[in-house]
Amino acid sequence: MAIEKEKPGDNSPHSAPRIIISGGGTGGHIFPAIAIADAVKAIAPEADIRFVGAKGKMEMEKVPKAGYPIEGLWISGFQRKLTLRNLSFPFKLISSLWRSRRIIRRFRPQVAVGVGGYASGPLLQVANSRGIPTLLQEQNSFPGITNRLLGGKADRICVAYEGMERFFPAEKLLLTGNPVRAQLQDLRATREEGAKHFGFDPAKPILFVFGGSLGARSINEAMAANAEALKARPDVQVLWQVGKLYEATFTACETAQLPNVKAQAFIDGMDLAYTMADVIVARSGALTISELQFAGKPAIFIPSPNVAEDHQSKNAQALVRKDAALMIPDAAANDRILKDAIALIDDEERRQTLSANIKKLAQPDAAEQIAREVLRLAQSAKP
Repeated sequence: MAIEKEKPGDNSPHSAPRIIISGGGTGGHIFPAIAIADAVKAIAPEADIRFVGAKGKMEMEKVPKAGYPIEGLWISGFQRKLTLRNLSFPFKLISSLWRSRRIIRRFRPQVAVGVGGYASGPLLQVANSRGIPTLLQEQNSFPGITNRLLGGKADRICVAYEGMERFFPAEKLLLTGNPVRAQLQDLRATREEGAKHFGFDPAKPILFVFGGSLGARSINEAMAANAEALKARPDVQVLWQVGKLYEATFTACETAQLPNVKAQAFIDGMDLAYTMADVIVARSGALTISELQFAGKPAIFIPSPNVAEDHQSKNAQALVRKDAALMIPDAAANDRILKDAIALIDDEERRQTLSANIKKLAQPDAAEQIAREVLRLAQSAKP
């Protein structure tokens, strides 16, 4: 859905609110952004919402599927290591700033929302320079560099963790939690329905292991290295999502061929998988954590070491401190992934404690709170 030929918006105080949402790169940015847009539409159905993302990234597919127009910028991250890819960064930045100016001049938004990711930087920088109110939504306990750079000029910063005044002006912060897709907030399916969907016996323990849509190599390698542990416990059933990048490699390994294991590239019903699982092993991205808070399931997090500022470890540690989850360092995954998971499956009292504590952290009105802040800023915009 291109918006290249849009006419300039009406700036009258009675016009429908015009909102531009920028960011993406991963599901952890995209799905909260869509949840915010949906919440805005629920409150103000007449709102005109446009997305801006990075060309070639998953938002260019996911956002139109959700029913919103999106325009792409030629932008990518700056690599911390010396690399030839960095040579193109200045040109991409200049191109994205120029295109952002065109988008804003044409659409004339009353508020700009940044959810993190490459595209947020140029778009919100231009919005700030034109006096357009801006709102940031930070999903993680340790903010990404884009949001840290933009935070000083933002009008409001919605966060999911306490203690974020270390990074942002305290007077701008609003603790909302992370927006979660509606179907994952209200899990109505039964354990029996989930088990039937995936072909499991609901009377036996079920372990759900996943590493995101693309997959997590170290988690997959740890699962592949521990076939003997699952042979010794044939009563423990495992749903193992290997990710599309690793389908050919890991669906053929010994662990994946065990009768009590189902290994697949995708999960076509995350709500059903969450509902049926007794224990979940996953990365500790902000979106995954927020979803598991609603699911209220005992979780063992294995933070990715390949993320900026090791923010996944900080996300997981925030829950560990509240006795709401367990954590295994990525380097220890091979030795502990199934040992710890099976031990937790066998400890019902511990599972109940973790389940109760993680569920307390869910914030069901996060998307609505953020949407109301977005609309408040839109109303305050200068005509």
